[in-house]
Amino acid sequence: MATLDIAMPLALLAVATVALLLNERTEGKLKTTFEERELRTRDVVMLVVMIVVAVSVIGYVSILDPGQIFQNIILLVFLFSYSMLLFIFSYLFSGMKRRTAQLFSLGFAIASLLAGTIGLLEPFADGLAFYRALAFYGLAAFALASIIIDEKKADAQERWYVAVQPPALFVLLFAFYNVVYDGAPVWAPILLDVFALTFAVLIILYLGSLFTWKTTLVFAVLLTIVDIILVLGTGSMVVAAQQFTGLGLPVLVHLPNVPFVFSAEGIVLFRGLGLGDFFFAGILALQTFKKFGKQAGYASVVAMTISFAVFEAFLPEVLGLLEPLLQREIGGFPGTLMIILGWLPVVVWKMLSDKKQKQQDREMDQKIGNGVLPEQGA
Repeated sequence: MATLDIAMPLALLAVATVALLLNERTEGKLKTTFEERELRTRDVVMLVVMIVVAVSVIGYVSILDPGQIFQNIILLVFLFSYSMLLFIFSYLFSGMKRRTAQLFSLGFAIASLLAGTIGLLEPFADGLAFYRALAFYGLAAFALASIIIDEKKADAQERWYVAVQPPALFVLLFAFYNVVYDGAPVWAPILLDVFALTFAVLIILYLGSLFTWKTTLVFAVLLTIVDIILVLGTGSMVVAAQQFTGLGLPVLVHLPNVPFVFSAEGIVLFRGLGLGDFFFAGILALQTFKKFGKQAGYASVVAMTISFAVFEAFLPEVLGLLEPLLQREIGGFPGTLMIILGWLPVVVWKMLSDKKQKQQDREMDQKIGNGVLPEQGA
């Protein structure tokens, strides 16, 4: 029996759509930053190989040595990566107007004051309450000081003191509301999903400018094949995802099934989708937009969302058919396959329609060259 869910498909639709809308504003600055560089085919192949190696290592080492040392290494690497991504984007666009920058800092000051105050209340009033409040109030004071500094600045240029606020708040929230309390009740699922969705959009924008249509096709094919192998074949992708989930890292989006579906214990069931799948859909939509235009770009987003929603609705039945063939329990299904099956029809449609249009244009040019012109009205 199909299990309808609209929450995760809508999240996929929203991330890809936001990436398309923001790309028009961000691509110029990012291309300048990357000095107009683009990924070549061998670069894309190496990227996919690195994904395979990273996922396999994380998956197998987690099974062989599920100790705290390996977890801490993963934690530090991803925290550094996320913080740098936030800082880079914040710094690139910190040359905003003075009032906008001041409102930006004011927003982070209020958020820091709120996070610090919550940390003084139950159930967080423990031995760390003082240090937690000191850290968040310190960030709030820094943000307020940034407003004063901006008031005295004569020109609008990149502001490091504005750029450090987003990664600083992220690290403090992660440390004091995830690591200390294992994600509950502040970090997961709300803040976890907010940061995961934010990072999904930023990664699409950050790497989207490096892809071309050719490298996108290579990336789409290779990553889908690899995803099928790692999820259905070795299962290491599922193990790696479980490892990240246990650490509370924002690498997966967890949303309740809507309409709600309850377990036997009366608990609302959640679904999860990795940032890699959001990135995959965003890159395909972005490059389709550039190759075939606005209509095709947004059509691909809708088509990918519908394909994903249909697969997700019938996922128990699909897994039930695959498990006897693979002779093992399957913990997930490759999201890239769900997405690419919605994207391909749009690409084929646009390629055929463009080919037909070019053929018509050639025939028209040939008629004009032969002196045969269409009749004109009186």
